[in-house]
Amino acid sequence: MSASPVTPRRLAVLLPLPLAGAYDYALPDDLDLAPGDYVRVPLGGRTLTGVVWGEALGAVAPAKLKPILARLDFAPFPALSRRFVDWVAQYTLSPPGAVLKMAMSVPDALDAPPDQVVYAPAPAPPARLAWTPARLRVQEALQDRPPQPLAELARLAKVGPGVVKGLAEAGGLIAQRRARDPLPGRPDADAPGPVLSADQQKAARALLASQGFAVTLLDGVTGSGKTEVYFEAIAACLRQGRQALVLLPEIALSAQWLARFEARFGAPPVVWHSDLTHAARRAAWRATALGEAKVVVGARSALFLPFADLGLLVVDEEHEGAYKQEEGTLYHARDMAVVRARLSDCQAVLVSATPAIETLVNVETGRYRRLHLPDRHGGALLPEITAIDLRRAPPERGRWLAPPLVKAIEDCLAAGEQALLFLNRRGYAPLTLCRACGHRLQCPNCSAWLVLHQRIARLQCHHCGHAMVPPGQCPACQAEGSLVACGPGVERLAEEAASRFPKARLAQMTSDTVSGPKAAAELVRRMSGREIDLLVGTQIIAKGHHFPWLTLVGVVDADLGLEGGDLRAGERCFQLLSQVSGRAGRAERPGRVLLQTWMPEHPVIAALVANDRDRFLEAETQARREAHMPPFGRLVALIVSGPDVNAVEAHARALARAAPKGEGIVVLGPAPAPLALLRGQHRRRLLLQTRRDLLPQPLVRDWLGGCKAPGRVRVQADVDPYSFF
Repeated sequence: MSASPVTPRRLAVLLPLPLAGAYDYALPDDLDLAPGDYVRVPLGGRTLTGVVWGEALGAVAPAKLKPILARLDFAPFPALSRRFVDWVAQYTLSPPGAVLKMAMSVPDALDAPPDQVVYAPAPAPPARLAWTPARLRVQEALQDRPPQPLAELARLAKVGPGVVKGLAEAGGLIAQRRARDPLPGRPDADAPGPVLSADQQKAARALLASQGFAVTLLDGVTGSGKTEVYFEAIAACLRQGRQALVLLPEIALSAQWLARFEARFGAPPVVWHSDLTHAARRAAWRATALGEAKVVVGARSALFLPFADLGLLVVDEEHEGAYKQEEGTLYHARDMAVVRARLSDCQAVLVSATPAIETLVNVETGRYRRLHLPDRHGGALLPEITAIDLRRAPPERGRWLAPPLVKAIEDCLAAGEQALLFLNRRGYAPLTLCRACGHRLQCPNCSAWLVLHQRIARLQCHHCGHAMVPPGQCPACQAEGSLVACGPGVERLAEEAASRFPKARLAQMTSDTVSGPKAAAELVRRMSGREIDLLVGTQIIAKGHHFPWLTLVGVVDADLGLEGGDLRAGERCFQLLSQVSGRAGRAERPGRVLLQTWMPEHPVIAALVANDRDRFLEAETQARREAHMPPFGRLVALIVSGPDVNAVEAHARALARAAPKGEGIVVLGPAPAPLALLRGQHRRRLLLQTRRDLLPQPLVRDWLGGCKAPGRVRVQADVDPYSFF
């Protein structure tokens, strides 16, 4: 009688791929594995790195199981991070592997990097060493700096690498070996901070008194010193030996925030965003996973870093739309941050001068608490906001600045102060049309007009990136020289400002002119150093910048974004204009804000002028409540897309026929998306609306499971949609 075969022990391994779930693998006898271990496994003809997720369900026949190949020698993926991945996947209706991919975004960070050769000054260089000017520059570059790699030292000294090598061979430098990805110095929790006002001290004490999970809204007017308050919470977290995460909406542009952090704590934080070099991302990921990075500041994706011991989570400018991920796994980082804090049993601090309605409703219902800073720090006053009625004071023909704004800028510059012109529209002109036949130049891949960028002489689509040289004749009627730019973009506004104020030193701050952290830091330095008189910018100028000599803000098209079917249009416009208005008068000089508008009676404009945020938000909240819209109802958008418009339309109609029904459930659509063609994909939308007490995810899973998409048609669910493009 033969012995029965031994059934191998099996484990579930989650791979960072958009797969439905974990795959079963056989555990070899010589491997001792536990949940969270990083392992190498075969998949098809490839070898991939995944994470042991737990015991397998056993659905795969033993003969078909493939063995786990190896365990990686690295700290396990934390249990809290595994729970977070599962939670996000379930809530957003995303494959768990797609969420894991965000957490394992730097796969080679699991491998220890090789050591790096760095150069330091020799303690006793040879007496006969020839000190050329180039060698002296190398020596000077190392003063007050740690040892530097060859390329970086050559860059700092403005010499060739051969000069550095030659100086080392001559005995003027010594070569050392160190870890390739050294961390910046550790922040000092006990470094002395600035003197806080009474309101700041009260808010800081309240934050420090919290134990365990809690969500706090830190609500303060622009310039009230909210950052210094939550810096106190970071200091307390550091004293406990735990890690802190600060999310910023535009981390690549937050030069002033980073400078303030270093001034407060004596060392920079570990930074995480998409503009980092691969080496910097690898170093940040490893340091976070190993618990060496004590403070991380990052964009929304930093939320998925595998923190060893997260003790505080701050979401600065929590109202910002940039926290919503609109591609891949669709999630809102503010909401997921609250979940992450709950899993870590730590405090989440949401910070804003213009909180989102969802956040304020959570305060009203007692889920969150609110700390309020009603006044600007240091006695500075909020700016006076005035609407310029363009029906009564229009700009000259072919111009965009109204006479009252022109006069205000002239007076501001004459007083030696700085002014800001704000227009939230990139490029030179948003539309190019033919004056002969009326043809409008449109993107071939998207339902969008091509935007003229005069600076680079290109027509561009801001959705898919398509670009072309402006044609000399109309593509429709072939008329020569008939194409004209219509409407103002920020480049056109800067052109007018330069002609009106020729003596003013002018600069632009847009995502086209500020390409990353270094460029942003340089522009901030010039503005702070009063090397710029007039700054022209888009929405990136509205976020957190502090310029003491900036006393005038002019908003050129304050009505932009007020109209349309977006349920958050008014709220977003109010938030943006409040933020940009808050750049004025942040020091002892009083500030003024002028809003050019065709609709001074609009509730958003009227609330800004009256400085009555609360009344405006109450009205917006009541309108949402009556319509059962978030946060008083739940929404899930289904986006049906594909290259064949007929197939997309047919499947969208099939989904509508199979839509869930019941009390408290409404399905709208299908309808063409506002961008009915995007990157060559035709798009239709359906919208599921449910009561607040009905979870929509099970409804959507059953709905999509019973109506499979054919061929190249794709259906993506967007739980809690933020934009409706």
